[in-house]
Amino acid sequence: MIKRTLIPLLMLSCSPALAAELTSMETRWLTAGLSVINYAKHDLKLPVDITVQPQARANDVPVAVGYQDGRCKLVLSLRGNPQAEDILGSVPEARRPLMIEAMFAHEIAHCWRYAQGAWHQTPSGFAQGGGAQPAQSLQQTRREEGFADLVALAWTQQRHPEHYSDVAAWMRQVRAPAAAAVASVESHGTMAWLQLARTGDVFNSRLPLFEQAGSLWRKGLANGE
Repeated sequence: MIKRTLIPLLMLSCSPALAAELTSMETRWLTAGLSVINYAKHDLKLPVDITVQPQARANDVPVAVGYQDGRCKLVLSLRGNPQAEDILGSVPEARRPLMIEAMFAHEIAHCWRYAQGAWHQTPSGFAQGGGAQPAQSLQQTRREEGFADLVALAWTQQRHPEHYSDVAAWMRQVRAPAAAAVASVESHGTMAWLQLARTGDVFNSRLPLFEQAGSLWRKGLANGE
C-alpha cells in the first residue's frame, strides 16, 4: 500500500491509477527519496515532476532527471530493470534506503544545475576542454556527475553523518571502472572527486549544501578534471 505522504507528490505527474498501482519496489524507492524531493520542492522551490515508467527500456538507469519546458523530470525506471537490483546488490537491506536517498540527492543536484542555467558550465577560470566534440562532451558530463556525487555526499553528511563512510564507500564502488553499470566509464568517472571526500569532515557545514559541494568540485577542476 502506498504511503499517504507520497500521494500528493505523485499526483503532480502521474495519473491516480498509476499512483495506486505502484510496485513495492517503487514505493520503497520513493519513500527513501522523499526527504530529498521535499527539500527540492519546498526549500529550493525547484520545479520537479515525478514520472514512474511502466517499463524500463534497455540501458535505463533506475532514477534519472531531465529538463524540459523549464521543469525537472525525475524519472523512475524500476520495472524490469536489473540495474535496480544490481546497484544495491552489495548493500545490506537495512542500509539500502541510505544509498537510494543519495541517488535522489545526486539527481536533484542535476536539477539544480539545470534550473540555475549552469548545465555544462564551469566556474570562471576553468577551461571547458578542447579537442574533438565527443571528448569535450564526455568531459562536461563527467564534471556534472562529479558535482552531483559531491552533493549526494554533502547531503549524507548533513542528514546521516553516522552513515557517511558507508555511503561514500558504496559510491566509490559504483564508480570504480570495473563496476561501472551506467552509461560509460569515461562520462561517469568521478573517482577524482570522490577521493577528495573520503570523510564527511571535508564539507563545511556552515555553507549551504550546494556551496559545500561546489568548493570540493572546484578543487577537482583545479586538479585537471
